[in-house]
Amino acid sequence: MEPIMEHDADHEGEQASRPQQATPPPLKTPVYQAMHAARYQRQALIRAIQKQTGTRLLCYVSVRAPVTRDDTLGIVELLHNVSPDSDIDLLLHTGGGDIDAAEKTMFLLRSAVGEGRLRVIVPDFAKSAGTLMAVAADAIVMSNSSELGPIDPQIVLRDGRGNAIQHSVATYLDAFAEHSAALRRDANDPVARAMLNKIDPETVNAYAAVKDRARKLAEDHLKQGMKVANFTEIANALIDNKRWLTHGQVIGYQNAKSIGLTVEYLGPQDTTWRAYWQLYCHQRLAIKDEEKLFESDFASLPI
Repeated sequence: MEPIMEHDADHEGEQASRPQQATPPPLKTPVYQAMHAARYQRQALIRAIQKQTGTRLLCYVSVRAPVTRDDTLGIVELLHNVSPDSDIDLLLHTGGGDIDAAEKTMFLLRSAVGEGRLRVIVPDFAKSAGTLMAVAADAIVMSNSSELGPIDPQIVLRDGRGNAIQHSVATYLDAFAEHSAALRRDANDPVARAMLNKIDPETVNAYAAVKDRARKLAEDHLKQGMKVANFTEIANALIDNKRWLTHGQVIGYQNAKSIGLTVEYLGPQDTTWRAYWQLYCHQRLAIKDEEKLFESDFASLPI
């Protein structure tokens, strides 16, 4: 004999009438999510920083890969769902590269910002063309670990053995000016004559144009971004190889302020700065030496 089960008719009817909530299907399979866990962690950090600052955060992190025209792909990807006239923070880490590509990158970002505000955050370094990118911002966010660099152009030439040697454009032009002046003082100066025989006039003209290009781009970026009145003085200071004796010399936040750049300093213990640094460390370790990473809360593109 089967047991008699008691039923609560009213309760049973209530359950039958209540809509059943289906579990939403997962957006990603478990294996896919596990494979990309590090990226999701970084993007969670980006979202947390955005909540803290109230500003959209885009990231360009490169270990040794230079700034090139290919960066357009990554920048456009980052701007894919950014509303016009948005405030944007660009976390930037680069050793430099093509200044024409640097100009185009910042044009794309400034066009997206429109009436908004653009800041460049430098957790570690933004050197050479990276500095030219940074000065296009309304302000540069720096801390003790941050550094900019001189913008005097460097040319890579091959020596007699085929080795790539980096040459300073400014140093070459200074040598030409120095020996030319010596020869004007003494037409028989053997050292000046010998040195000038090694200097190619066409190279002098080409190098002068390259140097003027870098200085003019710095001026244009400063006028468009920081809108400082002394943009010529700042550009000249950044390209001055008498003040900065090597191309890799550190221009920290104090020197950056002293030459007139708009710098927002955050101390190493500042909670927002610590969040930037944590994100940068995750991104820096995620890419190989010859890679660069374009990343936001929406996109993540290693190139």
